[in-house]
Amino acid sequence: MSLAVADRIVDAALAAAADHGFPPMTVVVLDLGGHPLVVKRDERSGIGRVEIAMGKAHGCLAMGFGGRELARRADAVPKFFTSIGQVLPHGIVPVAGGALIRDDKGTLLGSIGISGGTSDDDEICAIAGITSEGLVADTGDAQ
Repeated sequence: MSLAVADRIVDAALAAAADHGFPPMTVVVLDLGGHPLVVKRDERSGIGRVEIAMGKAHGCLAMGFGGRELARRADAVPKFFTSIGQVLPHGIVPVAGGALIRDDKGTLLGSIGISGGTSDDDEICAIAGITSEGLVADTGDAQ
């Protein structure tokens, strides 16, 4: 995924938040190596939002599942997720609002994490950003 594509995904996600009247958001897009391509935050976005968005994106990428599947697995094996959160360099936030970014053939391109509203609000914005580029948002639920 190019920097230009990642930047447009983030801009579309932030625009979706504004269109829906959601609280100020922070958006992180990671490449396949877990490195930030784009980090943007509404200037009114709260403290800690970059870290939460990073934990959502990084957790999805590290574990290979969208946020909703991570949430189900965290509920099933909480001790594992407590432990893994301590060893992953950017933690893990296993909730909606984190998603894998795939192309139309299912090839993994990176991940996104959003923080600012409810997890459901965050996920709506993630999907909007990803699909604006003709890509597939893997949220961990069947699409």
